[in-house]
Amino acid sequence: MKKIYLFGLMLCAMAIGLTSCSGDDQLTDTRVTYYVNMDLQGDAFTLVPLGTPYVDAGCKAELNGEDYTPKVVAVGVEDVDVNSVGFYDITYSAVNPDGYAASASRTVVVYDPTVTASLEGSYSTDMDASKYGTGKASFADRAAGYGNTTQCVGITFEEVAPGIYYVSDLLGGWYNQIRAYGTKYCMTGYVSLNPDNTLTLQSSYIAGWGDGLDYIKDTAYDPATGKISYSLSYAGQIFMDIVLNKD
Repeated sequence: MKKIYLFGLMLCAMAIGLTSCSGDDQLTDTRVTYYVNMDLQGDAFTLVPLGTPYVDAGCKAELNGEDYTPKVVAVGVEDVDVNSVGFYDITYSAVNPDGYAASASRTVVVYDPTVTASLEGSYSTDMDASKYGTGKASFADRAAGYGNTTQCVGITFEEVAPGIYYVSDLLGGWYNQIRAYGTKYCMTGYVSLNPDNTLTLQSSYIAGWGDGLDYIKDTAYDPATGKISYSLSYAGQIFMDIVLNKD
């Protein structure tokens, strides 16, 4: 019995040895992959005055110490419209011989240098002047219907480029503060201020539902009083007239 046991151990050892050798035989590919190093030229956040020609600075690339710039593909340069205020994204990419990609990006901001007023600051929603729905019920009355007397505050406008602002909640705090859904239901976005003190919506996004506004219209800013007003549509069925007063 002892001999049989020892013989079994020998067979196990041989099997393990063969398995190990088989595994070593598979590790024969010693190729080295070199990745493309991207070197963005110019600023990653580039400001361009309205109507000024834009010349892209491009992006250089290197692969294993060699110039790889001719392999760089730029997408979005042709989309920069210097006659329209807004954000324009450019992406530069290159792929090495083994199929591995590298990329870099730039945001071009076209702005209007003639805009002199500023929206920057914190605002409170005018609960009586702001309206909800086609029936034009005030925010105050609608909120009371939910048993809520909250005053919506802390709606901020932050200047990210001359005359262009990031807005913390274009819905005036309706879902975040009145309905208490939380900050995921703030309609964040970017607006630009025009020389006539109207506003243009650049983009918007509400994380809780993953989409944005249909539009804003009838926009106005009064520098003397610090009041902002606009009407909006969301999801084709929610309509609001928002009035914000600067704190």
